[in-house]
Amino acid sequence: MNSRDKGARGERECAKWLTEHGFNSRRGQQFSGGKDSPDVVSELPFHIEVKRVEALRFDDATDQAKRDANGKPWVVLHRKNNGPWYAVLDGETFLDMVRETMGDDGGAE
Repeated sequence: MNSRDKGARGERECAKWLTEHGFNSRRGQQFSGGKDSPDVVSELPFHIEVKRVEALRFDDATDQAKRDANGKPWVVLHRKNNGPWYAVLDGETFLDMVRETMGDDGGAE
């Protein structure tokens, strides 16, 4: 299996995982085809980059996601063989999500 096939398989797997968790999702490339289109199209408010590899090249993955997102919030969803999915996102986006969940002050006293 070549890397393109493996990538497509990972994107389908990720879309299925998100859908199973209540977020309608589908693989993105086969529909829009642009190099900056998300790997997975979802109702989530993120540009989604999928990396289904044993050794994540963190800087390359986040740089690609940031570049392809065109200013939209982005997330890298990564999974190794037989492992769970992990989400990598920008720290400011993470803090915004925490503030939104906890209230505007972030729970500070």
